[in-house]
Amino acid sequence: MNAVKRTVNRRRTRRIALVGTVAAAGLLLAACGGNDDMSGMDHGSKSPSASATSGSNPAPGAANDADVMFAQTMIPHHEQAVKMSRLAAGRAKDAEVKDLAGKIEKAQGPEIEKMKSWLKAWGEPTSPSGGTDHSSMPGMDHGSGGSEGTGMSGMMSDEDMEDLKAAKGTDFDKMFAKMMIDHHNGAIDMAKDEQKNGKNTTAKKLADDVVKAQSTEVEQLNKILDRL
Repeated sequence: MNAVKRTVNRRRTRRIALVGTVAAAGLLLAACGGNDDMSGMDHGSKSPSASATSGSNPAPGAANDADVMFAQTMIPHHEQAVKMSRLAAGRAKDAEVKDLAGKIEKAQGPEIEKMKSWLKAWGEPTSPSGGTDHSSMPGMDHGSGGSEGTGMSGMMSDEDMEDLKAAKGTDFDKMFAKMMIDHHNGAIDMAKDEQKNGKNTTAKKLADDVVKAQSTEVEQLNKILDRL
């Protein structure tokens, strides 16, 4: 009888130990599962924040074809104005011409970068043709007036730019003023088109700025011409 009791007790002890082991294993698995869930929760909370930061849109909101065309055409338009303005440093004689040229370069350089960032955010190329070389794009010639193709009115031809490079002193001042007036008037026309047909708030705001700033500069350039 004592032997039977000892056998039963041993079996009962093993059963209790087995149950305890299974229970402990279950708790361990539950804990691991909880850690995985928490880890997943942490990852999920960080990922959207990082994504939002890296993918922030510099021109939020909807954009239509007019917005895209405005940026694509105003970029090379501004780039030429910057090139013209840089020539003034070593060629202009009039102090006001030099000062205005510096302001144009300072203002339009950052605007070029802004518009490039918009196009990148919109998934669009920097030019209507899908490339970055604007030299062969229609509308680049001053004589075309931008009435066809890209609509970049007021652009100087290669010959115009060579003439400006060759001029010095008062001749440069007069030529620069005349060319920049035409150039600015072209940009104003493009900006007014964006004001009328664009949809993106950021792009339309820049169009407003272009109209105001360059209209004021056209008036200043006309006054410069009158006294030269």
